[in-house]
Amino acid sequence: MDSESTVTTCYRHPKVECRVRCVRCDRYICPDCMREAAVGHQCPGCVKEGVRSVRQARTVVGGRVSAVPVVTYVLIAVCVVVYLAELALPEVVDRFAMLGAGLVGPDGGHYLWVEGPLFEGFRPEGVVDGEWYRLLTGAFLHLPPAEGTFGILHIVMNMAALWNLGRVVEPMLGRVHCLVLYLLSALGGSVLVLLLAPQDSVVGASGAVFGLGAGYYVLARRIGADMGVVNRFMGGLLLWLVISAVATSWEGHLGGLLTGGAVAVAFAYAPRGRHRMVLQAGACLVLLGLLVVLTVVEVAELKGGGVSR
Repeated sequence: MDSESTVTTCYRHPKVECRVRCVRCDRYICPDCMREAAVGHQCPGCVKEGVRSVRQARTVVGGRVSAVPVVTYVLIAVCVVVYLAELALPEVVDRFAMLGAGLVGPDGGHYLWVEGPLFEGFRPEGVVDGEWYRLLTGAFLHLPPAEGTFGILHIVMNMAALWNLGRVVEPMLGRVHCLVLYLLSALGGSVLVLLLAPQDSVVGASGAVFGLGAGYYVLARRIGADMGVVNRFMGGLLLWLVISAVATSWEGHLGGLLTGGAVAVAFAYAPRGRHRMVLQAGACLVLLGLLVVLTVVEVAELKGGGVSR
């Protein structure tokens, strides 16, 4: 009779007799529910509770640590897919390229957009005509193969740079921070093109890639990396910027570099604490607001002037 009264069962499986207790909650658990701990066994519920209470590892800027640079791979995949779409549908470039301006005068002439051999056949509609999305979508397009060898090299070089930089910068930032830096850098590059060369037709991820480069430099200094290696890298990046002054849109590259650097500084040097994410988000919103204001002012000036620069 006494032995019957001492029979104990698992709290999760009442029909299973057991003699072992969870070392955390002191409830009886059967062999199927036992989870090995440093001392004794724990039940599944206590194990889950323990996992939730463990502090997750964070990057130097407070982002979640990610071993796989998913954002980098996704951005490369998007650019490649869009490029394939360009081959099948040339109007994709026509519709989403970063065309700074496209005002049409009473005589039918385009005041600020000049059709040249690089973008021959493109429609002149642009940011000034209200198509603001081009400021961002242009960063996911690249020169079509019709432009010769450089048409292919354009996307190959940009994707190679994105592959090498993204796999370094994304683990240092975290996925969300890396995506924000990339997109703001792309936008910053387009805005500087609009400010300094509104007549230009621009495509390419170069501005965003330069932003990643600036981010890498800022983060390397923040964590105390070997600056000899970093400085050599930045020297190559700046050389690319100089070469781009002749070959491509240096305005877009410089705009991405400056914007990416500003975003990285906001991420890396925001004070630690529970308000760090708020401060980082606030800095990004301020920068985004500045880019929007500059765009609004420039568009208003171009519409009011109606003359080419």
